[in-house]
Amino acid sequence: MKTVLYARVSTADQMLDHQRTQAVAAGFPITDVVADHGQSGVTTRLQDRPEGRRLFDMLRTGDVLVVRWVDRLGRNYQDVTDTIREFMRRGVVIRTVINNMTFDGATTDPMQMAVRDALISFMAATAQAQSEATKEAQKAGIAHAKAVEGSYRGRKPSFTRDDMTTVQGLLGQGIGVSEIAGRTGLSRQAIYRIKDTPAECERALCSWGL
Repeated sequence: MKTVLYARVSTADQMLDHQRTQAVAAGFPITDVVADHGQSGVTTRLQDRPEGRRLFDMLRTGDVLVVRWVDRLGRNYQDVTDTIREFMRRGVVIRTVINNMTFDGATTDPMQMAVRDALISFMAATAQAQSEATKEAQKAGIAHAKAVEGSYRGRKPSFTRDDMTTVQGLLGQGIGVSEIAGRTGLSRQAIYRIKDTPAECERALCSWGL
């Protein structure tokens, strides 16, 4: 059986050694490390990332996949829950360094099963709620843009709609503004704007046709 650490880092030398050190310190006997570099993790499914595909190819029943936290496994919590379920279906155990969570499809302990399934359901519900909130904000933005068509549109947003979706997904996972800024390359001010005034951001994007 293998114990594989999967890491996602912004650059080749950023935090990879630190993440491995954390995992070893938490008691995980790491045998392999797989890492994705760059920003693709916040916009691309794990199975569509080069090293993500490698993970699915190399992990077998009984192997353990270690991640710092479950956000490493997808773009948002819906993507994360789908990935967790797929690994569990294949017999792979997922362990997290933060909070020492275990997702094991083979467990028969009723309490562990209940906690596991409740957490997965919570993450899926969070993703759905975020999706519905985004749709409502988009509707409001489109309506406002039509009402003021031809008038002054205000300052052009420093972010795209994809940026906004990414930031909202990361915020929904409880990730801090500073870390999101580092991952996305957006300013803290832009992230706070998305966080605090999503409807206004939607109106600005619609007004500019972004």
